[in-house]
Amino acid sequence: MRGAVLYAPGDVRFEERDDPKIIKPTDAIIRTTATCVCGSDLWDYRGINRVDRPAPFGHEYVGIVEEVGSDVHTIKPGQFVIGSFFASDNTCANCRNGYQTNCLHREFVGAEGCQAERIRIPLADGTLVATPEQPAEQHIAGLLACSDVMGTGWYAAVAAEVKPGDTVAVVGDGAVGLCAVIAAKELGAGRIIAMSRHEPRQKLAREFGATHIVAERADDGIARIKELTGGIGADRVLECVGTEQSMQQALRSTRPGGNVGFVGVPHGVAIDGEELFYSHVGLRGGPAPVREFLPDLIDRVLSGRIDPGKVFDLVLPLEQVAEGYRAMDERRAIKTLLRP
Repeated sequence: MRGAVLYAPGDVRFEERDDPKIIKPTDAIIRTTATCVCGSDLWDYRGINRVDRPAPFGHEYVGIVEEVGSDVHTIKPGQFVIGSFFASDNTCANCRNGYQTNCLHREFVGAEGCQAERIRIPLADGTLVATPEQPAEQHIAGLLACSDVMGTGWYAAVAAEVKPGDTVAVVGDGAVGLCAVIAAKELGAGRIIAMSRHEPRQKLAREFGATHIVAERADDGIARIKELTGGIGADRVLECVGTEQSMQQALRSTRPGGNVGFVGVPHGVAIDGEELFYSHVGLRGGPAPVREFLPDLIDRVLSGRIDPGKVFDLVLPLEQVAEGYRAMDERRAIKTLLRP
């Protein structure tokens, strides 16, 4: 089969790779229907995360089950499935508490690379969710978004404890931030402030439910949020970037007693403990337990209630994966969908 391999910063190649095989009896083999490039992949692509050797790449996927191990009982060949970027047994104490990305037996699905024609999924029964039937073409992109960015945006809102009527600010206008706007709306937010300087992303944010747009950054952005909230700050702030600046903007834009949900993978982020102590701001985040939300999100997509697939503004054949990375790196695309 063929798949993407990252050799060095900026060097993604599409090449022949070994076919995946059942290694453990809890594995499944999936023929991918669609995969994509994630914003977090760019940390490696840009060399911010160290790249020591050629590595298969990608961690988002939907597809058809081709083969299952002898201990897989709920997932069957022929089913269309969506799964999380972390494999989980969905039965341990952490899974039962809704944190499957902290499963006691978790495995990172992206370790073998999902930007490929076929992939191995560990812990298939606990990781994969099958749709009732083969979904219509119009739903493929939305279901793919549920494998990461929609589930991650949803977790940002859940972690921040968004409630009906809340004023919510979203820091970050990438795919996760835009999906966080969807989540805030679905959870009943009264006002949703999307922080974005890019007109196409602002337009999509409004389509997803944003009521206000703030283009300013840093202190000016914080001041604008305070201005829109009577000088107090937003009830909930969803941090979807992972930089020092974005985290400071999120913390300082939140009212006393409010919460920040942070899902951007932190890079160089340091939080001043004394400032946090006196702010009375709650902070919760981490890798999104996508598996916890998948059944609900899949239902919302298939029913037409949400359409997170709109974050994919570039669709390419999988063999053009390198161009998909370039387009996102250069901000010519919000998110690239790849079709094998």
